[in-house]
Amino acid sequence: MIRLKNKKMRNVKISLNSILFILLFAFSILHYETGQISFAYQSDISAFQNQSKIELPANDTNIDEVNAITTQSTVLPMKKVSNTNLSEIRVIPGGQSIGVKLSTLGVLVVGHHLVNSDEGMSSPGEEAKINVGDVIVKINGDPISDMNDIKSYVEKAGQDHNKIDLTIKRGEKTMNTSLEPVLDEKEKEYKIGLYIRDSAAGIGTMTFYDPKSKKYGALGHVISDMDTKNPIEINNGTIVNSSVTSIEKGNNGVPGEKQATFSIEQDKIGTITKNTPYGIFGILEEKLKNHKYDKPLPVSLSHEVKEGPAKILTVVEDEKIEEFDVEIVSSVPQKFPATKGMVIQITDPKLLQSTGGIVQGMSGSPIIQNDKIVGAVTHVFVNDPTSGYGVHIEWMLQDAGIIQKKNNEKDAA
Repeated sequence: MIRLKNKKMRNVKISLNSILFILLFAFSILHYETGQISFAYQSDISAFQNQSKIELPANDTNIDEVNAITTQSTVLPMKKVSNTNLSEIRVIPGGQSIGVKLSTLGVLVVGHHLVNSDEGMSSPGEEAKINVGDVIVKINGDPISDMNDIKSYVEKAGQDHNKIDLTIKRGEKTMNTSLEPVLDEKEKEYKIGLYIRDSAAGIGTMTFYDPKSKKYGALGHVISDMDTKNPIEINNGTIVNSSVTSIEKGNNGVPGEKQATFSIEQDKIGTITKNTPYGIFGILEEKLKNHKYDKPLPVSLSHEVKEGPAKILTVVEDEKIEEFDVEIVSSVPQKFPATKGMVIQITDPKLLQSTGGIVQGMSGSPIIQNDKIVGAVTHVFVNDPTSGYGVHIEWMLQDAGIIQKKNNEKDAA
């Protein structure tokens, strides 16, 4: 009897263990799948008041938190760029002040307005469910590249009392809609009730360029539209020489900025082909002068960057590149691309005296440590203008096409 009872107990024990194993296995599958599908997305869009001329905000509490990217996504594992790949890379550090002009892909909608017609106040664009942040890429099947293209279609359709067919790009989606222009009783012009823009301009700093391929990288962060806060999809762009005329010092709660002049028509030095979370990139058409570092320097991977003293190159007067002391307060060894890899603090008394710390227009200033380029200045802390973020140089080199991206990489903002 005792043997039989022990046998039954063993059978019960085995059964309970089996059930427990199955439950644990099922729970582990559920947890893994839930983790795989987690996804966060934010979109910060705002309308703006009547404005015809567009200027790019001089770039940041990115060196501006206002225009920082608000999109986040799941991060997949990737292969790290090997030391072998970067050990042979040599690029010339920048520091030059540059003017930037971007032409958008299509025409960007940045707001709605009401048109005073004989039938009352209305906005045909809003009624057609065209949103702020949408990009008009075609009218009546014809590609659109600037605002003047739209005006002729609107005027003709209004006079003929016809609708115009619009192809809209909204994020990754493309859709079609139509609307009929209305006559503004006061201005005697046909309008569609939309504020639009086709370009943006501002200043920033060159980070590096490759004397062999003529490729360059600048700014260290994406250029976002000042009203929609969305990254600008570019059709083309230009960089030019820029001269700093004055500095508005930063204070707690108010970032400072560089004031500069440039001429898009006369001072062109290169093209812009990409606008990414890690800066703007393209090809230089003229050699840049840098009297501090005219010879190429090696670069560092993120895990090679050390906490401690470093230098930045930037312009605070005219076109003169100067070297200033900073402290790398922290640096994260990153296995995947991320925009905020370092925290830096300005320690140079001369720079603190002239700027108060990190100011708008300083985005892209190269960070140099132990005679290697380690990254670029990108953000300022609004409540402490002496400090801010930097991006590691390897991610800029990837987007410039100087080193190859690995498979399965995902950008992390």
